[in-house]
Amino acid sequence: MAIRKIRKLGDEVLRKKSKKVTIFDEKLKQLLEDMAETMRWANGVGLAAPQVGILKRVVVIDVGGGLIELVNPEIVAKEGEVLDIEGCLSIPGVTGEVARPKKVKVRAQNREGEFFEIEGEDLLARALCHEIDHLDGILFIDKAERIFEEGSEEG
Repeated sequence: MAIRKIRKLGDEVLRKKSKKVTIFDEKLKQLLEDMAETMRWANGVGLAAPQVGILKRVVVIDVGGGLIELVNPEIVAKEGEVLDIEGCLSIPGVTGEVARPKKVKVRAQNREGEFFEIEGEDLLARALCHEIDHLDGILFIDKAERIFEEGSEEG
């Protein structure tokens, strides 16, 4: 395992659409392991492959219930809406108020290519939406109703 460099706002890779994973091999498993280690090292709750410079539809999340690995994730159902604060490892020192679904259902593949569904509520729903947005080149600041910068009067 290795800690990978987290790309920051301004890096063009963060604005590109990721490609679907079609090969489930050791290289993918290594990427998933490196991403999980990088996310934990940075004290994050989620990390998408574009954040480490890889344009593949791969996400790792851990909101406290254990590591979730998602390959080719897509949201198949949404319920409710909650406005809350979120931040991003690629945009340090900035948070924003973002409306996200209260509950989501996501269909994805695991590291072996097997399909599964996961339902998330509250923080997990927010993390799923945030990380899946990364795969389409969308950052939370694009959806934020208000932005707060560290050191500002509001943030």
